[in-house]
Amino acid sequence: MTSPRIVITGMGGLCALGTDVPAIWDAMRSGRSGIGEITTTPLYDLKVRIGAEIKELPDHGLDRRRLVTMDRFSLLAVIAAGEAMRQAGITIDAVSASRAGAVVGTGIYGGKTAEDNYRAVLVEGRPRADVFTVPRIMPGAPAGQVSMQYGLRGPVFGVTSACSSSNHALASAADQLRLGRADIMIAGGTDAPLVFGVLKGWEALRALARETCRPFSADRDGLVIGEGAGMAVLETFEHATARGATILAELAGAGLSGDATDIVAPTVEGPTAAMLACLADAGLAPEEVDYINAHGTGTTANDQIETTAIRRVFGKHADSLSVSSTKSMHAHCMGASGALEMIACVMAIRDGIVPPTANYRQPDPGCDLDVTPNVAKVRPVRAAISNGFAFGGTNSTVAFKAV
Repeated sequence: MTSPRIVITGMGGLCALGTDVPAIWDAMRSGRSGIGEITTTPLYDLKVRIGAEIKELPDHGLDRRRLVTMDRFSLLAVIAAGEAMRQAGITIDAVSASRAGAVVGTGIYGGKTAEDNYRAVLVEGRPRADVFTVPRIMPGAPAGQVSMQYGLRGPVFGVTSACSSSNHALASAADQLRLGRADIMIAGGTDAPLVFGVLKGWEALRALARETCRPFSADRDGLVIGEGAGMAVLETFEHATARGATILAELAGAGLSGDATDIVAPTVEGPTAAMLACLADAGLAPEEVDYINAHGTGTTANDQIETTAIRRVFGKHADSLSVSSTKSMHAHCMGASGALEMIACVMAIRDGIVPPTANYRQPDPGCDLDVTPNVAKVRPVRAAISNGFAFGGTNSTVAFKAV
């Protein structure tokens, strides 16, 4: 029995590059970085002062009674989901509600809620936490809030696997469609980690860049944390064509693997296995892939290991690939990264433009791929893959192709 084809009919997103998909894509293809000084949240005694923040949210029209139940990461997810549904032309009614669901990935939790309540109770001496602390902070909250806002009564759940969360959410949502549990799934990722407690933890890891994120550049010195959300409307090809929807791209396949070695140190074997499994699931030969949106965090170990894994998977074709890390522009948005990188892949396919790796200065012999330094490349993109490799050794690669 042939597995149903899964297609994308709408996308939404917001991050430091812009508060909708057209703005994000314009910044990506222009090589414009959203990384800069953090100004919207208190940093106290943090040494790290840079990040990629959303300076101002767009008008969203959400009711105040709903807003008081939501942490920022849920709000970002709801806004992005709304944009995706509008582009897809989706209207949820009493009949379709039970056949529409949401899977939202997050790498952290409701960070602002945790920060506010720790300070209220432990610093200011308040006797109790806010009544909505638990429903705001829980990792599954964004999926639930998207469901409530848009009336989705089908499969609804959260996915959390650190930096791989978005890709795991996309794969999980596609599974719901293939299994016949839903006709429409809203899927993606969200995170709002630019708060003192989360940044303090990352500071302790000594993995943060001092100036900016420079993936694959020999002078790179770490990653930069950002915030954002990205969401897609997924349907089977048959369902989308039956309602006359515009198809943006096909979610062709996914590959998942575990390193099973170290909680923070990456391996070559895990990412290699994820990419190979993704190509097999998508029915793609290595030479059919034109673009890889790399995990590309800007740490020395990640970028060299990912380069080695790409060369193992693609062999001689690796020299013909275009590779880039858009984290050089939107930074590492944790659980939202893969969803923002999905936007880069889909738009690269649609426009025939590979977004660059920004902030690149010095070639590294250990990263000997065409990393599209600083300037976008015009080329046909038949298929693209996006890598997500996370702490815990949880790896996920997703493939997109033109329809």
